[in-house]
Amino acid sequence: MKAIHVTFDEALLERLDGLPEVRERGRSAVLREAVTTWLARKNAESITRRYREGYGDGFPPIDDELAGWTSQGTQLDA
Repeated sequence: MKAIHVTFDEALLERLDGLPEVRERGRSAVLREAVTTWLARKNAESITRRYREGYGDGFPPIDDELAGWTSQGTQLDA
């Protein structure tokens, strides 16, 4: 592992250090877990964004030619 220097404002550091898990496991372990979780979320967001860019909502756009026919073949109970 490589040591790095990270700056926190005092209020945030106090909140972090006030957690029992931080006292038990240490700041570094908790921060590594937090960064791992954040990176996983960013990766999932990136995949979702690329999926939407590639597939949109999953449906092709409706041509003007087909505009009146989109509800044909469906049953609507009133």
